[in-house]
Amino acid sequence: QVHLVESGGGLVQAGGSLRLSCAATSGRNFGSYTVAWFRQAPGKERDFIAAINFSGSTSFADSVKGRFTISRDNAKNTLYLQMNNLKPEDTAIYYCAARASTFAVITPTMYLYWGQGTQVTVST
Repeated sequence: QVHLVESGGGLVQAGGSLRLSCAATSGRNFGSYTVAWFRQAPGKERDFIAAINFSGSTSFADSVKGRFTISRDNAKNTLYLQMNNLKPEDTAIYYCAARASTFAVITPTMYLYWGQGTQVTVST
């Protein structure tokens, strides 16, 4: 069982930066999970943004490559998403998710554990 809580969202101007955090409590070694960030804008599907597995291997959606960075601190049971050069189209609720696998996938239904989400709004 994994409980995830996101924080760090807010309102930022286009071109600005935010860092999201996802604190995890887990009955097993958090470092063994693959963890990811997704986002969902109003009226749209939940989209994959980035993932990181137990070895630190990362993957990103094309829309955020070069702007977003995903990292984890297993000692603190925390996942991060550094978002730079934010654009209005990045506005969404951001969710962290975890799956008990070494493989990162982009399909939301493949992740068993989810946080409650944090709102990110990018103004023009």
